[in-house]
Amino acid sequence: MKYSLYNDEIRKEIYENYEHISGIDEVGRGPLAGPVVTCAVIMKKDSNIDGITDSKKLTRPKMIKLKEQILEDALDISYGYANNRVIDEINIRQATLKAMKNAVDSLSIIPDILLIDAERIDSNIPQLNIVKGDLNEYAISCASILAKVRRDDIMINFAKIYPHYSFDTNMGYGTKKHYDGIDNYGITSIHRKTFLKKYYARQESFL
Repeated sequence: MKYSLYNDEIRKEIYENYEHISGIDEVGRGPLAGPVVTCAVIMKKDSNIDGITDSKKLTRPKMIKLKEQILEDALDISYGYANNRVIDEINIRQATLKAMKNAVDSLSIIPDILLIDAERIDSNIPQLNIVKGDLNEYAISCASILAKVRRDDIMINFAKIYPHYSFDTNMGYGTKKHYDGIDNYGITSIHRKTFLKKYYARQESFL
């Protein structure tokens, strides 16, 4: 895939020529369990919250604090979701694109342009797919933080339903405690079976 050129000059041009600029990002491509969550956000053009960056670089307490500031400066926010069944059916990339499109289509304000972290979606709205967009574009960073907090909240709630997998700390990623839970209790209704093929292959090799 060819990525969009994006630098300070292009960013300045976009912010001068477009009124409603939507940043879009996803969280949860890699975990063994739970959904992929996307967010589309339209921020006030003069928004400049200190500390906004890629959610992967932030602690949860910091993200929660930033989330409240983002909500104050946001003109519109929408989320998209693809659960484990959708991920297993159409693959993680297609599920992510579907969730991104759902987030955009659910916005109350129609964006003038979409700034997306590394992907392109099926939309008639002009769009740029920006490499490391969650680090290099403010609106995408805001979307990244909102999506991360939302997904973490979902996994923390799942930990109450499935207490043996440490979902409240690993957020569905393949940690030792998570694999121990699978070894001892099997998979749950939120596990991505297509992500566990290597695990099953290893188990069969021990038989």
